[in-house]
Amino acid sequence: MTSQVSSPAEQADGTVVGEQREPVGAKDVRRLDRVIIRFAGDSGDGMQLTGDRFTSETASFGNDLSTLPNFPAEIRAPAGTLPGVSSFQLHFADHDILTPGDAPNVLVAMNPAALKANVGDLPRGAEIIVNTDEFTRRAMQKVGYETSPLEDGSLDGYHLHPVPLTTLTVEALKEFDLSRKEAERSKNMFALGLLSWMYHRPTEGTERFLRSKFTKKPEIAEANIAAYRAGWNFGETTEDFAVSYEIAPAAKAFPPGVYRNISGNLSLAYGLIAASRQADLPLFLGSYPITPASDILHELSRHKNFGVRTFQAEDEIAGIGAALGAAFGGSLAVTTTSGPGVALKSETIGLAVSLELPLLIVDIQRGGPSTGLPTKTEQADLLQAMYGRNGEAPVPVVAPRTPADCFDAALEAARIALAYRTPVFLLSDGYLANGSEPWRIPELDELPDLAVRFAQGPNHTLDDGTEVFWPYKRDPRTLARPWAVPGTPGLEHRIGGIEKQDGTGNISYDPANHDFMVRTRQAKIDGIDVPDLEVDDPDGARTLVLGWGSTYGPITAAVRRLRRAGESIAQAHLRHLNPFPHNLGPVLKSYDKVVVPEMNLGQLATLIRAKYLVDARSYNQVNGMPFKAEQLATALKEAIDD
Repeated sequence: MTSQVSSPAEQADGTVVGEQREPVGAKDVRRLDRVIIRFAGDSGDGMQLTGDRFTSETASFGNDLSTLPNFPAEIRAPAGTLPGVSSFQLHFADHDILTPGDAPNVLVAMNPAALKANVGDLPRGAEIIVNTDEFTRRAMQKVGYETSPLEDGSLDGYHLHPVPLTTLTVEALKEFDLSRKEAERSKNMFALGLLSWMYHRPTEGTERFLRSKFTKKPEIAEANIAAYRAGWNFGETTEDFAVSYEIAPAAKAFPPGVYRNISGNLSLAYGLIAASRQADLPLFLGSYPITPASDILHELSRHKNFGVRTFQAEDEIAGIGAALGAAFGGSLAVTTTSGPGVALKSETIGLAVSLELPLLIVDIQRGGPSTGLPTKTEQADLLQAMYGRNGEAPVPVVAPRTPADCFDAALEAARIALAYRTPVFLLSDGYLANGSEPWRIPELDELPDLAVRFAQGPNHTLDDGTEVFWPYKRDPRTLARPWAVPGTPGLEHRIGGIEKQDGTGNISYDPANHDFMVRTRQAKIDGIDVPDLEVDDPDGARTLVLGWGSTYGPITAAVRRLRRAGESIAQAHLRHLNPFPHNLGPVLKSYDKVVVPEMNLGQLATLIRAKYLVDARSYNQVNGMPFKAEQLATALKEAIDD
């Protein structure tokens, strides 16, 4: 018999969550539309691995999902302290979702620091699973607990599940030849097993993963699997967990196809490989490791079979220098970095503008300035990408909106770079890079044709009839110069940073020529073919919310919530930030109010106001975390009513 729970809850994206419960034997199974889980512990507790495995099994089950990994910047903060807390939040559902969720329904806290750092984000009534073994007097005093929060009544508003995770894990592994310290390391797998039982997640994939991960240490693999199974069995047998939950696959949320879970950095790496194959060019990455971009280097280094060559340079300048050299040599050239690295690469980016060679600069933005917040997200490199070079050095800018969209954004950035012979910025950020969602693997015939034609012979005839090669003679449609691979007979030409003469490419200090070349390079960027901006406006709203990059999910969730409440609001999201879509000006001027939410202090709003003379209103956040949908919905409602 199925019964409806008395009070459904409203989601961040505006949909209503119903709960059904169905008794099965001695345990109840309740059916939910969605749930938000946060794993939190010390940075050595394996929370990222735990969250990643739970996410992978959730993806294989067919739920829609969105994740938010959050880890400390320190390589190893002092154990048990607030700065050392690492967390992983996962929102999964039986329908289309857009964000990792505003507030967790379930918190798994491995120690007092994890509890204190995260309990403030929980709504009343949320479930808290705590590892009681870590709540020693010393550990609690380290984070400012004078009395135990498990006993002083401060958690009475929550459903508290005290579980001695460490003790149970050690007991489960006593038959293995492991020291107590080694056995304790598997407590995250015990917790994963418990949560997998609670939410009916598949188990086979995790067991295969553990055997693969520890293939050289089979004893460790089997110990982790034993801990994982013990956690599952604990949930099945303990009286403290009388209910488990089912979230059905999101069958209606996705078009037909083959799907996999993917993070933004992995998606971007695959997009670069796909672009190189569609262009029939070798892919070269010149890079220096930097958080949060390093995973792209790690991933691309695994794919030499696709003609990928990766070069880990001694510094940022060498990385982009090698990439630009590879572009001159006829490769699809890429350099990856984050904000501080962009600053170091700026002179070579200017050289690439002068040489007019295709080069992708992938900037995974993080909190700044300077070293800033290496593991936190921000959107504050837009103006640096637009103007962060000496002289007039225009560069196209493309920004993905979701982790899966990083694949398509990489293809689009490559299209522009190859067709227009220009460096291109691809602005992702830490939220997209580390977050994940389901991705439909495209069919080969869905990928764009990026084929390139290299110069093969002379392209200009002198007055005396001599046929010569002019390296700066332009395509009349794109204004791109020819791409001549070194070593091609008869196509020898100079390159360098000093101004070129139009056509010949010879060094020129002529004022009129410089003026012409500056304006031509700008005209080339202004003339890039980009799609018109699409506007979602079902009922003729007076207020438009305009976003770019990773704000797409929270903005869309907020807009859904407002529309369900009867409000009228339009939404548009920019992929191309330089040049802007040609219809952006008319779109902006067709609304009474334009609101621009950004994880910076108003950089896109500044550009919009300057270019289109529109009184765009900024709504800004720079705390290293993505917007929450409820927060944005409140701000947009105020803008509508103002």
